[in-house]
This record gives sequence, structure tokens and C-alpha cells, in this order.
Amino acid sequence: MHNKTLAFGGALAVAMIASMAAAQTAAPAAPPPLAQGAPIAGLCVLSVQEAISNSTVGKYASTRMQQIVAQVKAELAPEDTGIGTDSKALETARPTLDQATFQSRAQALQGRVDALRQKADLRQRELQATERKSFNRIAQELDPIARQLYQQHKCSVLLDKGSTMMTNPEMDLTSQAVTALNAKITQFPFDREHLDTGAAPAPAR
Repeated sequence: MHNKTLAFGGALAVAMIASMAAAQTAAPAAPPPLAQGAPIAGLCVLSVQEAISNSTVGKYASTRMQQIVAQVKAELAPEDTGIGTDSKALETARPTLDQATFQSRAQALQGRVDALRQKADLRQRELQATERKSFNRIAQELDPIARQLYQQHKCSVLLDKGSTMMTNPEMDLTSQAVTALNAKITQFPFDREHLDTGAAPAPAR
């Protein structure tokens, strides 16, 4: 039982951090430059994901999410540690206990493990909802910027850069979108979403 508890705690940390943390692997070697064809008049591309990630407000939101993840870990860690400690103590005391007493204590401990798993699952869903809401908020701020760039550059089509393999950089409006987004908003307050049954909804931002 103790081993299961430790495995649970480790899996929880990995699950939460994986959804928030940026990849830190070494950057691959730069490919040789491409021979670009001429820009296509009226065809523009913009990466929403890249624009948000590279913007000041996007970086702020990422840092804020890391803080919220740390708060969740700090909330769950004492319970996880307590279960591990009590599990070890129960195993140590097992030779001195009759079967009925041991089974009763083991069941009570398993109940705590199950409750912690449920809480951890809820917190994970809350983190996902929080991240999604913050992303959508920034995307809403970006939408009129994209529309303005579309008109300024007399685009006939605006494609998401993520849906294309390669494009001529002269058709890419992403960097201009980042500049405009930085001038418009740099941060906004947000906290963890609460999905508990009967919990008061988070205030609108």
C-alpha cells in the first residue's frame, strides 16, 4: 500500500507539471535556408498559438499558471505524505495486530488514498479549465488584431500557420500580431477555476 501511495504522488506531480511546463529539450540544429517562392498576393498566415506564447501577456499567463500549479501541489503534498507515513507505520505494526484490526486500518487508509485521488483528479481538471480560460481570454484580445491585420494587408485568405508546413515569411503576420498584442494587454488577474459541486462560480474577468 505504501508503494502505491508513493507512485500516486509521483504520477500526480508529473500530470500537473506536464500540462503547464514548457518543453525544455535542446533545440535541433537549424535546417538549411529554403529557396522561397514569391509571396502570394492576398494569402496570409498567422499562428495564434505562437502569437500568444511569444506575447508578454502569454508569458505572464504561463508564469501565473505555474504559480497555481505550485499551490495545488502544496495543498495535496501534506495529505500524500501523511498517507505514506501512516502506511509505513501500519506495515511496521502489522505483526502485532490481529487480522481484523489490520484489515480495518488498511481499509481506512485505502479510503484516504481514494479520497486523495479524487481530489487530485478534480484539481487537475480545474487546472485544465483555468489554462483553457486564460488562453481563450488572450485569444479574444487577439481576434480584433488579426482582423485589423487582415484588412491592412488586404488579405483574401488568412490561414492558421499551424495548419501549413512551410510558408513564405513575407506572408506571416504573427510577429506583427505579437507587437500589437503587447501594446494592448500585458497581464490580467486570474485564479484557479473551481469545479466543486455547489461551489461558487469564479468571478468573470
